[in-house]
Amino acid sequence: MTRADRLMLLDTASLYFRAFYGVPDKVKAPDGSPVNAVRGLLDIIAKLVTLYEPTQVVACWDDDWRPQWRVDLIPSYKTHRVVEVVAGAPDVEEVPDPLEAQIPLIRQTLTALGIPIIGVAAHEADDVIGTLATGATLPVDIVTGDRDLFQLVDDARDIRVIYTARGMSNLEIVTDATVVGKYGVLPSQYADFATMRGDASDGLPGVAGVGEKTAATLLQAHGDLAGIRAAAAAGEGMSAGVGAKILAASAYLDVAPTVVEVARNLSIEVPGVPLRMLDPAEADAAAALAEKWNLGGSMTRAVAAVSAV
Repeated sequence: MTRADRLMLLDTASLYFRAFYGVPDKVKAPDGSPVNAVRGLLDIIAKLVTLYEPTQVVACWDDDWRPQWRVDLIPSYKTHRVVEVVAGAPDVEEVPDPLEAQIPLIRQTLTALGIPIIGVAAHEADDVIGTLATGATLPVDIVTGDRDLFQLVDDARDIRVIYTARGMSNLEIVTDATVVGKYGVLPSQYADFATMRGDASDGLPGVAGVGEKTAATLLQAHGDLAGIRAAAAAGEGMSAGVGAKILAASAYLDVAPTVVEVARNLSIEVPGVPLRMLDPAEADAAAALAEKWNLGGSMTRAVAAVSAV
């Protein structure tokens, strides 16, 4: 039976970090090079494709994990993850050396499986995902451990998140109802909610004294951040204390939404490359890559998964 068309967008770095920490580092190539992240990512892809049956998969890439235009707006953005500032180029992110060494091979294996890799200069994978999901004409699954991408969930367009934060054995499908149930806001309100709440892991301070419950209550009452700020300025629709906190955060709220919201209009399109059975030459190349790097059954399982469409 032919599968219904479905696009799967991978937050690739999120997945290969998970693979690196989830597979023992004793897994190595014949030359002693670490390959645990590569093998783990292949197994993740095999599981995802088998479980959710996409007809297309795109590996979305961080061409710039900390774009300068976001840093210009909020200088603390991801600061704690910078190990080297590079003038005129993306700063160097804190990545364990054994993982950094595997990234070129990760790209090779994705190419061997026929999975296109898409990144955009001065943008994060989240922005690529936002643009491809927004422009897609078919149902979309976004695979990530980053809750910021909940802002893209849209039942009406069949866009959902496959959330990996609790592990690959406990995947969660996030829909409109999931976001409302967890946070009390709609996915369309999630970026404003995250702006107010803040996120220490991304260096976003949030509005001092406004946590998740208050942010959700304000959004339920006023719809969006603009409505909340207007109500605070008018001294209505919230306590004087909360209104004062909103007004005190005006400088932050002027710029933070641009940092938190993912881009949706970059100059890229869904590549339209379907999953398919590898031809004999491609299968031989994948097998040779697996043998050279000791990718073993992980490559075999991934090839079988992409070939079963």
